[in-house]
Amino acid sequence: MQLTLRQFEYFLALAETGQVSKAALRCNVSQSSVTVALRSMEQALGVSLFIRHSKGLRLTEAGERFVSHARNVTNAAARAIEDVRAAPSDMHGRLRVGVTETISAYLIPSVLSMAEQRFPNLRIQVVESDRPSIEQALMDGSIDFALLIVSNLARVDALEYRIMLQSPRRLWTPPDHPLQQKSKVSLRDIAQFDYVLLDMDEHVHTMEKYWRDYRLWPNISFQSKSLEAVRSLVAFQKGVTILSDLVYRPWSLEGRRILRSDVSEIVPTMDIGGVWRKNDRRTKSREALLDFLHASIKALAHE
Repeated sequence: MQLTLRQFEYFLALAETGQVSKAALRCNVSQSSVTVALRSMEQALGVSLFIRHSKGLRLTEAGERFVSHARNVTNAAARAIEDVRAAPSDMHGRLRVGVTETISAYLIPSVLSMAEQRFPNLRIQVVESDRPSIEQALMDGSIDFALLIVSNLARVDALEYRIMLQSPRRLWTPPDHPLQQKSKVSLRDIAQFDYVLLDMDEHVHTMEKYWRDYRLWPNISFQSKSLEAVRSLVAFQKGVTILSDLVYRPWSLEGRRILRSDVSEIVPTMDIGGVWRKNDRRTKSREALLDFLHASIKALAHE
């Protein structure tokens, strides 16, 4: 039996939402369509992709491995459609793009490679720095646009942006953590356990705001500027954390698993967008690259 692109899309929606109802809503189909598609995929592959539990679905080890392949399939299809629809590229010159460290690490390697293939005659220069420096570079014209976490922007009076990705923030724990047994996990529940805090790209400021909005505070046992250190500490049962799906990986560098859970309170998404100076002259090459990056980031994240 041949798997279809639609089945891959349903599978990814299930993997990302963990519930048939949410996956069906995202794909704009009935719940039975999603269930039938999943059953057919598992029969065709000869393995179980999900474990059913009271909260919904959780990926099996085979399912975790299959996610990356499914994303490759849907991304390749999206790029093929984009390439056929787009006119041949006649873009020339240079564009300077500012990024912060999160975007540099988790988006730029993939999207820059795709952009260079799509616009072979356009020189794309990436500049990594902290958000205040990137904003200043936009203001003085030393970069053409930036990819930033737009919720952190300070110069909103002088800058415009287009949101390209809204990545949910969820709880990360090791597989056998007590919080995985709860049907709903609240910030108050999380505050009872050691917490590993990522100190990167102004994440501390974001974390402080939503915890204080609920008049709560996590029991911070370790703070690190290294995302891989945070990932490993969670995997080795040294604490839990809340981070975005963009930077989630199901395995630590040591090969230990990490699971995600939704938090019952409203936790802000990580909103990444293209940013430029207000009233700046729009060039054909800049608009074409912004459109391409938007489509590519959306396909990579499957958001």
